[in-house]
Amino acid sequence: MKWYPVEGIKDADKPFMTKVKVAGTSICVIGYEGKVYAVSAICPHQGYDMTGGGWCENGKIICPLHGHSFDLQTGRGPYDYIKTYPVKIKDSSVFVGTKSVWDDIKQLF
Repeated sequence: MKWYPVEGIKDADKPFMTKVKVAGTSICVIGYEGKVYAVSAICPHQGYDMTGGGWCENGKIICPLHGHSFDLQTGRGPYDYIKTYPVKIKDSSVFVGTKSVWDDIKQLF
């Protein structure tokens, strides 16, 4: 697992939503109800960027284009999923983790 710092988050306990580019992928990092989540920033329905007007309620991120919602923990939506990413907070800094192909292969054994 490789960990990437998320810049610009002053207080991870307060609500926020920001987009970062990690390993060439757009990731939405969200502070919601005192926890930090990281999910794909792109809605799979029509490729809309959920950080551009999206919001969170009832533990889900809502796409502003069609109102599709995705669970912040599992990524599960009404018809499909978005990818979720691990998050860790160290010394008041937020980090998002990404798995390599090798990490996925190691899980098989």
